[in-house]
Amino acid sequence: MSQLSFASLDYAAKKKRTKREVFLAEMEQVVPWSRLEAVIAPHYPKASPNGGRRPFPLGVMLRIYLLQQWYQLSDPGAEEALYDICSMRAFAGLELGRDAIPDETTILNFRHLLERHELTKAVFAAVAAHLEEQGALLRGGTIMDATLIAASPSTKNNGGKRDPEMSQSKKGNQWYFGMKAHIGIDARSGLVHTAGVTTGSVHDAKVMDNLIRADDRAVFGDKGYVNERKKRAARAAGVYWAVKEKPKAGRRLSSGQKKRNRRHGAIRARVEHVFRVLKCQFGYRKVRYRGIEKNGAQVFALLALANLYLARRRLAAA
Repeated sequence: MSQLSFASLDYAAKKKRTKREVFLAEMEQVVPWSRLEAVIAPHYPKASPNGGRRPFPLGVMLRIYLLQQWYQLSDPGAEEALYDICSMRAFAGLELGRDAIPDETTILNFRHLLERHELTKAVFAAVAAHLEEQGALLRGGTIMDATLIAASPSTKNNGGKRDPEMSQSKKGNQWYFGMKAHIGIDARSGLVHTAGVTTGSVHDAKVMDNLIRADDRAVFGDKGYVNERKKRAARAAGVYWAVKEKPKAGRRLSSGQKKRNRRHGAIRARVEHVFRVLKCQFGYRKVRYRGIEKNGAQVFALLALANLYLARRRLAAA
């Protein structure tokens, strides 16, 4: 048994559990740790037989990476949080009086490892497979939607230009600069089964084929996915087409179309629960890096964690 420091003993003796502790305890229970470590392990550096600096345990680095996503921590910010916050150290399995704390370069190198080998996509797929095995992620219908993630429009950098991989998109009467996260969620469980990222100017309908599963029998979407050709093809294939109706030029919606829109709108609203978790629970309202690739890697990690968060009570009860 390892000996606790005085700081950890004082922390363990306190009487009130904070919201952070409750949240981390829930995530500790529902994250499929062994499955995620198995995805990353083939790419993670091994200890050299010739000596030298030993890598930190994979489980420790994975937990620190997840803390970064949940609390929007930069690499230096994650290092400082591990020194400052007992609950985060406890979650990562680190003890100040016993263990070395990974520095910001070590944390950055682990993030780059995940990006270089596209491991966050593999993590997203592993979580989806886990949820399906647990009966939390179902099949039958898909709800499609996209959300804009803002990027900095500043030109105060070495190139004197905005990020060339981000672009402007108009929503209502307002212009936004950044990228889009596109998701397809299961219509019954509300969990994400497919995702992708594009620059902000890409129209939602252009990626809809990538969000629909081959065995889906119903498709839901807002008016950004209106497509008469695909609507006819879906109905011919026996797929229930529930994309929001919009009036044609010079016409108004019929009473039947308005009723369908209201009825389908209650189902389509489930997709907003995922975006609420990303933007409100995890604080992901603005991209952290330059370029689509790095930010896309983070989006896949965040969506995997959002699925676990939304399904945490079902998983805990299983």
